[in-house]
Amino acid sequence: MNSAERRLKLILLLQRPGGKKTVQELADIFGVSRRTIFRDFNALSEINVPINYDRYTGYGLVEGYKMPPLMFNSKELATIMVGLNFVKSQVDQQMVQDATGVELKIKNVLPNELKTLMTSLEEHTIVDPYLRFNSHQKKGGDWYLISAAIADKKRMQFTYTTKSGERSTRKIDPYLLVYFQDHWNVVGWSHKRGDIRSFILDRVVSPVILEENWLQKPKMNVDALIFRFNEQKKLVVLEVENSEIERMRAILPAKIIKLEEVKLKKIRLCFEFDNMPFLNQWLLQFGTSVKIIKPETLISLQKKTLQAMINNLEQKEEA
Repeated sequence: MNSAERRLKLILLLQRPGGKKTVQELADIFGVSRRTIFRDFNALSEINVPINYDRYTGYGLVEGYKMPPLMFNSKELATIMVGLNFVKSQVDQQMVQDATGVELKIKNVLPNELKTLMTSLEEHTIVDPYLRFNSHQKKGGDWYLISAAIADKKRMQFTYTTKSGERSTRKIDPYLLVYFQDHWNVVGWSHKRGDIRSFILDRVVSPVILEENWLQKPKMNVDALIFRFNEQKKLVVLEVENSEIERMRAILPAKIIKLEEVKLKKIRLCFEFDNMPFLNQWLLQFGTSVKIIKPETLISLQKKTLQAMINNLEQKEEA
């Protein structure tokens, strides 16, 4: 038992009715020296736990003192609120409802001065305002059920709808829950495909946990699951304006292999990707700040897309 665990148990012991103990009794209970108990008393006093002493009955807590279920300082509370606001900004309805429930439970056990701080943080801390105000909340996936299956290493079955609208029953060994900008995915072994696959949660319907265990594969790690190699992947090389490189690094849907400065205010980055049509559309947000060096298939796609955009503008002008 470490000192933090011992001190927590010491508080719980002393706050019981008739819980006063002598130093020797406490030392015997915890299997430590008297000096260690005195050090624990000093440490608890420093965090304002009110310990008193009676020469006849020993040490105890001031009458009426109860250790609150949660003890936060203002900085810890601010950190919790940022996390809850992030969850509340999600497009998953259930996650938003769960975060709101957690917020209410915390608020109910806080002292008044921290309640005021919490209310202020709730009203004046905004995480991802565009997602919060412009997105449409969706149902689907049941991330909590999936996280339970991952923790218990249980297989899952659900109905999944692909981008093309095809619906089918899928059975997977769930490995990871991953958040990609505006949606959650579950990554796992697909029994239908015989390979690692990623499933968007809001396309998952009627998930159930099966009474079948899956075994962790050796050398399975997060990077290998998210940035897994397949034969369809191609090397992508981009030249990016220095002013945009940090934004690109933060949201790039791939693992960067190489990053180097090649010209004044120009950064070259390399990564592998397997979905060129998606990457082509994704790169448009950076406008002229990005130049595609390779592969040729991506350059060709971008030319076609830009030409189609020009044609649309010209047709609008003629109309």
